[in-house]
Amino acid sequence: MLNVAEYFQLSLQLDILTPMLVSIVTLCAESIGFVHSISLRSALASESRLHFNTNLRLLTAARGWRNPNGALLNGISVVLLTASYSLPSLILCVDQQVSYSLDGSIIQESAGVAIAGLPLLILGVALLLQVMIALSAMRAVKILTWSSSPFDLTAALVHHAQLTPIPFRCMRRVSDIDTYEGPAKPAETQPSAWDAHPSIRKVVIFLWVIVTACAGWAALVMYISDRFFSSGNTLTLQTWTFYPNSEDNYITYDLLSGSPGGWILLFVNIAVAQGLLTLGLHCSELIANVIRDERQWRYATRRQGLRVSTNPLVSVFNQPICLILFTVKPFLHWIFALSFDVGRNAINDTLSGFSLSIYAAQIWNLCIALFIFACFFTFIALRRPSGPQPAAYGHLQTLADLVDEWSPVMWWGHKEDGIPYCHAGTSDHPLPDVKMYCVYAGSGTGSLVPLS
Repeated sequence: MLNVAEYFQLSLQLDILTPMLVSIVTLCAESIGFVHSISLRSALASESRLHFNTNLRLLTAARGWRNPNGALLNGISVVLLTASYSLPSLILCVDQQVSYSLDGSIIQESAGVAIAGLPLLILGVALLLQVMIALSAMRAVKILTWSSSPFDLTAALVHHAQLTPIPFRCMRRVSDIDTYEGPAKPAETQPSAWDAHPSIRKVVIFLWVIVTACAGWAALVMYISDRFFSSGNTLTLQTWTFYPNSEDNYITYDLLSGSPGGWILLFVNIAVAQGLLTLGLHCSELIANVIRDERQWRYATRRQGLRVSTNPLVSVFNQPICLILFTVKPFLHWIFALSFDVGRNAINDTLSGFSLSIYAAQIWNLCIALFIFACFFTFIALRRPSGPQPAAYGHLQTLADLVDEWSPVMWWGHKEDGIPYCHAGTSDHPLPDVKMYCVYAGSGTGSLVPLS
């Protein structure tokens, strides 16, 4: 039998290798997601349903069940994405090599980390199917632009006459999109993403639903453990641990042997819970990308100006919120994996069976991490930018109304005095600040009659 030191060393190797696998899956999923989101934008634009540069990729569908960007394949993509994040925790296991003498006694024993072939194969198939869906979606529609910049997309839509700037709205922000008034005075503060994008509210609420569900899950495990199991100690601050151990408050049950049916049952047990986390993190991309689009637009009033075209990788690493989300994704999936201890030890390269242990302390750790995550994204969604520059949050019609002169590098500000209206817009050179006491409408509006 393995001694405690050897088992601890092997467990440490598993804890190091599993996050590495999750990080690789995250890189693959993000790359696939980029292609899929670009094709979805073009598909929605072809149906005149594209309003924002950023959309909920797997929860926004083009028309038609057979459409690669449609609801059916989006639903399949959700299942495949959940599988991709659930399987890394099942791939690695402890393999004990045991030799027996003629009388059946053990004469030699060693152990190491082994790779379970079936979950690795399923992971590869899941990633391959996602690639095929993304490629078919790309081929099914004419891509307007491969840039993730809302300005490249807006320019492409205007160029193809799929978007027409509305006159007299050079000072109208995205929250004014449903109002028909044109001229307006500059505002000292701008609306938050919560007010500007209707889907942002749903995402924030969904994040808090996940936090609540996680807390309820932890409480349920504690109740079942105390009521029906005699395992572990009562969970207190003194017994709280980051890594699971046999002294924790937990429940455990056996599954089928290491057969395909056992693998399926094991995967379903984990994926049902992990699906909620995967979907929540996917939805959080909307907040991160909408804030990214707005921050890019607000560069137009800074000294360096706004660069219209940006490399997608540069935009991720230049924006702290995108970098935080990219880092947090594998971390939260790893924390989730720690709450499940899958007993999948192998003897002489053969899996002997499965047992699934669920630890209350590790679920509470996940709940705390999700609580911090939800607080951060709620704060970001509710934060209101300051300054008179109208907020757009990647809303394409608003950007088309605000940008009146396109150039590789743009600045926004006061362009022209007029009676009764002034004009604000963009230029290829720095512009003065807008005048807070003036009413702005657009170029060539000096002869307009003031609105009552």
